[in-house]
Amino acid sequence: MTTKLLGSGIALLLSAASADAEASTASAQLKDADGRDVGTVELRETASGAVWLTVTGAGLPPGAHGFHIHETGSCDAASGFKSAGGHLAGEHQHGVLTRGGAHPGDLPNIHVGSGGNLKFEAFIAAGSSRKSWFQDVGLFDDDGSAVVIHADADDYMSQPSGNAGDRIACGVLKQ
Repeated sequence: MTTKLLGSGIALLLSAASADAEASTASAQLKDADGRDVGTVELRETASGAVWLTVTGAGLPPGAHGFHIHETGSCDAASGFKSAGGHLAGEHQHGVLTRGGAHPGDLPNIHVGSGGNLKFEAFIAAGSSRKSWFQDVGLFDDDGSAVVIHADADDYMSQPSGNAGDRIACGVLKQ
């Protein structure tokens, strides 16, 4: 009987560990306004609680671009990706240069090379609670979240979106 209980306990622990591993990653396929795949985004929670963000892309306009997590998991190109809503903000203002900022959707600008290629990595600070960062910020609430690339660079202070311009690519985040 002890062996059965021990085996059941191990199976429950492995099941819980598997569920935690699944809950600790998210990804999105970025598409431009014409529906072309232009990149991928991956978010991985780390043992420290920080989130490791990686972005790769091709066929994007060269230069600096604002890059944000938006509050709604919808990427309707016909609306200029406005269906993604505003930035995932919580109770914070936009921008790392603003008192009361930054909010969870604020990410560093991405820089696309002259050939239109992108490779980017950053870390997002750990959440403020004992929950995972994904849970803490509501990444997968009832309406989900999306990642958006903007036409211009984020100035890290203008409200509500850093004066980053039009939305040129969007991807719905999925677990």
